[in-house]
Amino acid sequence: MLLLDIGNSRCKWALVENGIWIRQGVLENGELAQLPTLIGELPLSSRILVSNVAGDAVAAKLKECLAAIQCQPKFIQAEAERCGVRNGYHTPQQLGSDRWAALIAAHHRVAGACLVVNCGTATTIDALSAEGEFLGGLILPGLSLMLSSLSANTAQLAEQAGSLLDFPRDTADAMLSGAVRATQGAIQHQFGLLQQHADSVRCLMSGGAASMVMQGSSVPVEYDEHLVLHGLQILGESEA
Repeated sequence: MLLLDIGNSRCKWALVENGIWIRQGVLENGELAQLPTLIGELPLSSRILVSNVAGDAVAAKLKECLAAIQCQPKFIQAEAERCGVRNGYHTPQQLGSDRWAALIAAHHRVAGACLVVNCGTATTIDALSAEGEFLGGLILPGLSLMLSSLSANTAQLAEQAGSLLDFPRDTADAMLSGAVRATQGAIQHQFGLLQQHADSVRCLMSGGAASMVMQGSSVPVEYDEHLVLHGLQILGESEA
């Protein structure tokens, strides 16, 4: 199987044979044309599973890039129930494919309730019960979006590199620290709510901004860079 996790800016990929990852990598979405060269020739019996949240134009570009491989990609979408996870969204298909795959991966990794956090362009914070029920979740701007929004909509808050500090004493540090602490606060709040429903709760985190969000977090966090890809693998193996 070829697994593709296409976010708003980057594509993570893994090539799996008999359950083992034999190659993996990361591409910017603008570099998808390099994918066939990176993965090499695939047997005709191969399957390609894709989580794509970058829109129709990127999906069309991916299909064009993979045309020579002669394996049609399958773009997954959330369902009412799959692989032990029940989707609590009122309209199940409205849940992002990346969040759905991450929830499936978390359910198979954690024997209990879990908060599933992705820190990317947007930050998503999803609650999963020990029984595999997706209870619901939050979507908030990612760190970069928070900072760029402040810069774009205020006259004196220019976006520049800052440091995460307890008591910032310049504007750049104050902006970054505010964005991180706001994100951490949302995670802590949801973690506390989930603790009211379960005896034990774990938190799995992924995404490019995860390392920053994890700094000084009061919630114990386990980092998994490839949570979505692991979910795609479980989905693919369930259909084999």
